[in-house]
Amino acid sequence: MDLFDKCRMFDQMIQLVRSQNRFFYLREVNPAAAPVVERNGKRLIMLGSNNYLGLTEHPRVKEAAIAAIRELGTGCAGSRVLTGTTHIHRELEELLAGFKGCEAATTFSAGFLTMLGTVAGITAKGEFVLSDELNHASIIDGCRLSQAQVKVFRHSDMVHLEETLAGLPEPAPKLIVTDGVFSMKGDVCKLPEIVALARKYHARVMVDDAHATGVLGRTGKGTAEHFDLEGAVDIVGGTFSKSFGALGGFVCTTRQAVTYLQLNSRAFIFAAALPPSVVATVKAAIEVLMENPGLVTQLRENARFMKQGLQDAGFQVEFHDTPIIPVDIPDDDKAFRMAGELEAEGIFANPVVPPAVPHGESIIRISLMATHTREQLAQAIEKFKVVGKRVGVI
Repeated sequence: MDLFDKCRMFDQMIQLVRSQNRFFYLREVNPAAAPVVERNGKRLIMLGSNNYLGLTEHPRVKEAAIAAIRELGTGCAGSRVLTGTTHIHRELEELLAGFKGCEAATTFSAGFLTMLGTVAGITAKGEFVLSDELNHASIIDGCRLSQAQVKVFRHSDMVHLEETLAGLPEPAPKLIVTDGVFSMKGDVCKLPEIVALARKYHARVMVDDAHATGVLGRTGKGTAEHFDLEGAVDIVGGTFSKSFGALGGFVCTTRQAVTYLQLNSRAFIFAAALPPSVVATVKAAIEVLMENPGLVTQLRENARFMKQGLQDAGFQVEFHDTPIIPVDIPDDDKAFRMAGELEAEGIFANPVVPPAVPHGESIIRISLMATHTREQLAQAIEKFKVVGKRVGVI
């Protein structure tokens, strides 16, 4: 056997899938994260981007990136530990800590590295990590790299979580880690119950606010603000690639824990620093959000409008306080057909099929922006209705 044999066999499978019009990945769109994009010369309403606040095209955000390049160049060419820390990195971390209500913050070069590097970096042999079964892959991989013992509890099942906690040695350090908003279904973790259990069993709590920052809470600060639990979460992580329209990630926690991660997490130590343009983009995006919390309200209103319209059209949708709308399409083939015919009708939406979701639970995953207009959303609802009837979903 040759090392590349598996690649050739995989490619044959992909070519077959393409020939069946079931391949909806790596689709080129320009720009990638606008309410309306262009694909193959055709304009499409984008319902698949996580650019929740629409800030990738905000003039102030774009100008901040350009100004940073003029001042500090295109990159740092080194890790944060050695030569990659500039004044703008420090300024962003101070802003993040204040925004999230924590003592200190640090940034990572990717959202994926943030969760992986924090879970693996903060835990050690003889300790325990308790992880929701539907946590993001970055958390799962962080658990795999951790030397701690990992216990997976059933999704948002607080009885199972308590049973698991009760079965662990009382003196052993414990970390409960959960997504704030789960990326496929858009549901929100049961943070009040998790915090209560953590206090009862002397555990720490870590929340991944990747899909919650800019989305949940009165001013978009995330899951803790949503539940009036600011200051009750020990570690808050997140990404810059969604509401803040850039790249990278962050962790907010105590000053001592930040220092520990910066000098113990391999994902921080051995990764190049974020380019100044990216740091400036995020800093400007946070400032825009803090000055314009109405963006969060607009996003929420868009989500309610879209969900109600789809439900009225006959689709099965779940109502959560998030802009992620999973439209139930139990049949895999129909999910692919829906995605293809929606694109033909001018709508870009993502089909999600097993193994990303359980068998029989395929969805069309919609994610909205605050900058979608009501006219665009109304048009999208009508197209969903037309295609849904054609495919036999409604």
